[in-house]
Amino acid sequence: MKIEVLTVGPLEENCYLVIDESTNRAVLIDPGDEPERILAALHASGATLESIWLTHAHFDHLGALAGVLREHPVPVFMHPLELPLHERAVDMALRYGFVIEEPPLADRELAEGDRISVGSQTLSVMHVPGHAPGHVAFYTDGVVFGGDCLFAGSIGNTAIEYGDRETLDASVARIIALGDELTLYPGHGPATTIARERLTNPFVIGTARLVRLKR
Repeated sequence: MKIEVLTVGPLEENCYLVIDESTNRAVLIDPGDEPERILAALHASGATLESIWLTHAHFDHLGALAGVLREHPVPVFMHPLELPLHERAVDMALRYGFVIEEPPLADRELAEGDRISVGSQTLSVMHVPGHAPGHVAFYTDGVVFGGDCLFAGSIGNTAIEYGDRETLDASVARIIALGDELTLYPGHGPATTIARERLTNPFVIGTARLVRLKR
């Protein structure tokens, strides 16, 4: 599996171009901004786009959706609990001083435990709410695409509409439990490892302590 990171837009969101090298089939995860740049990277790769996967529907994670779909009308996967955020994405962007094109509706629903594929590669879906109600992560052997749930040295913002810190803490604990060997590709910032975050991330360390106390 080849993973190309495209950090796009003023909020420096990470869009991922994931390519199954055995079939040269690709998926885009969270095309947040700069559709022309994303399309250029896809074309340069020579891969065929199969689908688009959204970890969640905040405007900075789907702002390029319309632009990409005009050229590549592929299925878009999203958890149904993200629909209220998806429908208000344009207004939310304007509230923060940004302009995005109206994102087309997703046409495939994601749920906990789903297995979705790109070429010969299959990833599992984990529902990890807290930052957003229908937030999901995608994982397979060695990698997890965590969206805005867990970052290098931090966790997602919960001081927003639909945010809930206790729910997010539980979601972070689930991602950490996937195993130290996984590389985490977050929605913002650099890639990291589960091992590094388990040992050094102050929010993860605090969450683990709370989980132990609740037991």
